[in-house]
This record gives sequence, C-alpha cells and structure tokens, in this order.
Amino acid sequence: MHLHISHETVYDYDAPVARSTQYLRLTPRAGRGLRVLHWHLELPAPASACKDAFGNTMHVLSLDGPRRDIVLRAVGEVDTSDAPPTPDPEDELPAPLFLRDSPLTRADEPLRQFAASFADAATADAHGALLALMAALGERMPYVRGYTDAATPAAQAFATGHGVCQDHAQVFVCCARLLGLPARYVSGYLATDFEHVASHAWAEVRLPDAAPTAADGRDASHGMAGGWLGYDISNQCLADGRYVKLAIGADYLDACPVRGVRTGGGLETMRAEVLVKPGTTDQQ
Repeated sequence: MHLHISHETVYDYDAPVARSTQYLRLTPRAGRGLRVLHWHLELPAPASACKDAFGNTMHVLSLDGPRRDIVLRAVGEVDTSDAPPTPDPEDELPAPLFLRDSPLTRADEPLRQFAASFADAATADAHGALLALMAALGERMPYVRGYTDAATPAAQAFATGHGVCQDHAQVFVCCARLLGLPARYVSGYLATDFEHVASHAWAEVRLPDAAPTAADGRDASHGMAGGWLGYDISNQCLADGRYVKLAIGADYLDACPVRGVRTGGGLETMRAEVLVKPGTTDQQ
C-alpha cells in the first residue's frame, strides 16, 4: 500500500509559553513491511535529530521566547506490505529487553490472574494463546473514551474495564510479558479507509522460534515463524499493510509521538489531524 501522510499537531495556550522542549517521534520506523520514500517535519524552529534508546528517530525541538501556540507538522510518503513475522534486520535490540516491566506496564494481582489463565495455552502455542488473549481483553475492556489519559498505568486501566488503544496496547504488553513473551508498545498510524488515517497504538510480541513438527515443515504456532508480530486489540486484528509504525518502546512514555516540557503557558489545549491519501509508486 502506497500512502501519502500528513500529521498536524497544534498546542494552544491561554498564557505565553516562556520556554519549551518537545521530543518528537514523528518519523516512520523503516523496516520489515515499511519503506519510507520521503518524509519531513515542518517545525517552528530547527530541531536536532538523533536515535533514542529504542532506535526510534527522535527530534528535539527547543523554543525560547513567548508564544501562544506551537504547530508541528509531519508530511511524507511510505510503502507498506503485509509482512510475516520474521526477525527484523532494522531491529538490533535484544528481545529479552522487552520482558522487563516499565512504569506504565507493571502488573498487579488482577492482571497476573488474568494472564495466568492463558499460560498453559501459551506454552503449547504462543500465537494461538495471544489471539485468545486479544479476544478476551477486547471483551473485558471495550473501547470507551474518557476513563483514562496518557498517564494511566495498565493495571489502573484494566481495573476500570474500559480504555482506548493506548490502554489496550499496554495491558496486552503486560500480559504477554507475564506469559514469558517479549512484548513492546508501538505508536503509529492506521489507515482506516482510503482517505483518512488515525493516530494509533498497538502491541508487538516476539513469537518464539519453533522447530518444524510436521512433514510439510510447518512450525508449531499455526504456521507463524518466530519474529515480531503486531496485535491490535482495539480492532481485534493483526497489524498488516494498513499500519505505519512510528516508534517502539516499553510503554507509551517511550514511544508517544510528541512529549514535552514547558515553562509558563497556563492552560494547554491540543488538537491533531492526521490524513492519508492513496497513491501509486512509480515503476522503474
């Protein structure tokens, strides 16, 4: 799928902001199933680019002087495909790193009990157990706005029985780790139709490498080879060519597209718009 993407985020303040620093993970993470054709950021001042601890492209934007708003735009084109779960050559981080919990994915007893009900199944068939976990979590935590925010930990969201994609991803990541499977939080875009996309979040789990167990050479996880595979709990499906990955991390705090600190500004309001248009790739 060839996509033209534009993402605009606007912060408005009821008092002047004296100084602010924004950490932007707004550049798609090229790799298995995702090729970035071109991409650029339109920012109110030059930003320094680097790689963060998880290998995401991060821009650090520092603004001095009074201002009432901050406008951030990301524009570009990508090609995506439905890639099977295989080790990603762009991913140099060891999978066991994603077995550790994090501030927003620490388990409490209710979460431990919930995950434990899938333990036996995960030992025999990791992918099958994760599909069952995804379905059960979708029933246990229907998608409802207004019960959580960006700082809500997985255990608290699970206790409310409601959440949005961010909460679904963090709870699923927590449960997968309790099952002994490396799991990470993913931020990005989901092409919901051929005109619009939405900022989104899902989870990726590192499926174990499985030795062939049948004469036809298929492995023990429904034919799923070992590698990272995306699970979208909010939409009850696997990540495919409709998904554009921006960043990965242990939880939302590591992978959120925009995160910052400021001095002054008073009350802050934020609005965001993400659009996509289908395109064609020139043939060589």
